[in-house]
Amino acid sequence: MSFQTPLTINEVITDIHAKKYLLPSIQREFVWSQEQIKTLFDSLMRDYPINAFLFWKIPKHKASEFKFYEFLRDYHQKDNTHNPKANISGTDDVMAVLDGQQRLTSLYIALKGTYASKLSYKRWDNPQAYPKKRLYLNLLSKPESGDCEFDFDFLTDTESNEKDDTHHWFPVGNILDLKEQDEVNDYLLESGILLNTDKEKGKFANRALFKLHKVIHVNPIISYYLEQSTELDKVLNIFIRVNSGGTTLSYSDLLLSFATAQWENRDAREEINDFVDEINEIGHGFNINKDIVLKACLVLCDIEDISFKVDNFNRTNMLKIESQWDNITKAIRDALTLISSFGFSRENITSNNLVIPIAYYLKTIGLPNNFDVSTSKIEDRQKIKRWFVSSLLKRVFSFAPDGVLKPVRDIIKQYSSSGFPLDKIVERFKGTNRALQFSEDDINNLLYSKYGQGDTLVILSILYPWADFRHNFHIDHMFPKSEFAPKKLAATGVPEDKITEFIENCNYIGNLQLSKTFFYHYRLTFGYIENTNVI
Repeated sequence: MSFQTPLTINEVITDIHAKKYLLPSIQREFVWSQEQIKTLFDSLMRDYPINAFLFWKIPKHKASEFKFYEFLRDYHQKDNTHNPKANISGTDDVMAVLDGQQRLTSLYIALKGTYASKLSYKRWDNPQAYPKKRLYLNLLSKPESGDCEFDFDFLTDTESNEKDDTHHWFPVGNILDLKEQDEVNDYLLESGILLNTDKEKGKFANRALFKLHKVIHVNPIISYYLEQSTELDKVLNIFIRVNSGGTTLSYSDLLLSFATAQWENRDAREEINDFVDEINEIGHGFNINKDIVLKACLVLCDIEDISFKVDNFNRTNMLKIESQWDNITKAIRDALTLISSFGFSRENITSNNLVIPIAYYLKTIGLPNNFDVSTSKIEDRQKIKRWFVSSLLKRVFSFAPDGVLKPVRDIIKQYSSSGFPLDKIVERFKGTNRALQFSEDDINNLLYSKYGQGDTLVILSILYPWADFRHNFHIDHMFPKSEFAPKKLAATGVPEDKITEFIENCNYIGNLQLSKTFFYHYRLTFGYIENTNVI
């Protein structure tokens, strides 16, 4: 490994765009937020160091032995988080990035692409919740708050056109077209910034834009080391060691890296990413990530130690997971289909670890088809739902989930021949801090669940056990919220000293129900009941 002559950002971005720099399959995916990208650019503008990079040069005749991916250009939090697979046929030597992917992808997105993340007040499945934004630099003033010196922000095209005395938004990517200093000067003159603002703002704009030009075109900022070994074990070890900082390499990333390097007949990265995308579209949508899928792999393959430790990611375990991949994916898919039929989705599941024991049970009993609707499995579904709802409300998986997953797996393995072993699981945790029984205090606490909280639907699923939650419904007030106004309550005879109490309690579970329209439609259409009780 040797230190090389540093490069400018423009040189590297040009080569990334020409696909001369690629990402090895052991790399994790892009995870930086907009705030991290803005901070990176502020650091560059203030001449702060951004650490050295590590590149891996693979000769053309050896490159076909490895898998590579292109850099992500237009990031979309829901629809485009995966790097496209690179075609290396007919290329020269491959230059892959072992350390610095997050920073380089951030630079590439900021200078050449877009970033679309979910607006907090819109639903995840609403396409309008993900506006496409580009990075801009305000040339007229510093940020109003925070410790940044330059005002970088991700804006839509409409937002960037809103100019006033303290805002003139310059598209950061346009600096790539201003290669010479006189072109920077021309922009400042032609945009009217120097003529239409006061002297101090003009000075700031001049300093900011020339500084950005220097950062991108002049200063050799990209310092890097070059590794030329083609021994995968050595490269993988280097990768793991250098990725201990920054956005920390999670154990699931490590597992994915090992699987990618060691699976023999499948592309682990593509298989796992595609599967995660698929299962998150089941029902009303889930939020399963690769961490849960990879943890499920350890559990469903009966690997003794299911903790995310490097020692567990050995070749033997990885090949075992690969050989059972089809059964693993069917088990998880069927488990989520069943959970969806109970009325659950990303909106009301507080721990995705709950999926794993159900998937393990389905795999153990032979992965029966149509488990979620089969009339012969009604009693089994009732038991699974009682365990699921109770575990969810009691927050059984809220800490140290391995302490639940392993004993539940052992119980299922031993007693699954007689159906889902609900009673055995309840008995195993009785008297512990993971007990599934509900005390009077527990029940009283549930009564304080409110409209809009995830647990509210869980509780209503108990109060209306016959409802088929695969069909559309919504939570509604029994007495409309609009009626809980002082004048209206007084008009109905509510005592004056009780009016405040009525208003404060109108959103609690006692005044909530599932949509009557849904219930009427359900009864007419289906007409059968599956009874479920809380343990």
